[in-house]
Amino acid sequence: MTRGKSIRELIKIALKEDIGAGDVTTKFILPSKSKTTALIIAKEKGILAGVDIAKQVFHSVDKTLRFIPMKSDGDKLIPKTVIASISGDVGSILTAERTTLNFLQHLSGIATLTNQFVTAVKGTKVKILDTRKTIPGMRVLEKHAVKVGGGENHRFGLYDMVLIKSNHIKAVGGFAQAMNRAEKANRKGLKVEIETKTLAEVKTALSLNAKMIMLDNMTIAEMQKAVEMGKAKFEASGGVNLRNVREIAKTGVDYISVGALTHSAPALDISLKILP
Repeated sequence: MTRGKSIRELIKIALKEDIGAGDVTTKFILPSKSKTTALIIAKEKGILAGVDIAKQVFHSVDKTLRFIPMKSDGDKLIPKTVIASISGDVGSILTAERTTLNFLQHLSGIATLTNQFVTAVKGTKVKILDTRKTIPGMRVLEKHAVKVGGGENHRFGLYDMVLIKSNHIKAVGGFAQAMNRAEKANRKGLKVEIETKTLAEVKTALSLNAKMIMLDNMTIAEMQKAVEMGKAKFEASGGVNLRNVREIAKTGVDYISVGALTHSAPALDISLKILP
């Protein structure tokens, strides 16, 4: 998930955005062909994600740079952990620095937050899922970071799963109409899930043989009752945070989706230091 044409294009766009017509500070100040070694260092605790992206960024700027990873995606970090070393032209290293750190800090932040949610529900059957609430163009990397942190990916886009939401239901006039249309058109056998907001809607969905039901913004008591109503797979969604996720997990739901994993994860503090 961290290689391929789309990733190369993303790195190209990120570097063009930062470098533009050229890194004037590096050009004006540093002597040409000056060599050095730099270290990428964690400044706080967390879960690492994005090492291969970091390598690709440096090599996109200068293929002669020597990138040596000291840690891998999924490794636990503590302050002063050395993540990687980079040797070669000092100008190239400094030109690639910010773009590299932007990727590493963001993806490691997602992996770290995901791991906190996964740890919070440890011992239950619940799986923590991400959502489509991602930065445009970054979804493949952000969903990779979620998996690195121990979570699982929900649908990747609008094309790989049928998720009937309240607006779909309203647009066609009801649950039965929406379910029947989806079932009739689903020739590829895609997974189908339907969103419910009340226990009455859960009952209706179950009567229509729904196999996966989203419980949207329901109370703990409502989720418990919903799980007891049928044998479908249930996903809790809406208002989930680290304070209530374990209580939600104890209701018996199978999945908990957390938009915050990608849209609100704080960046992990990581820096690059040139060695003397």
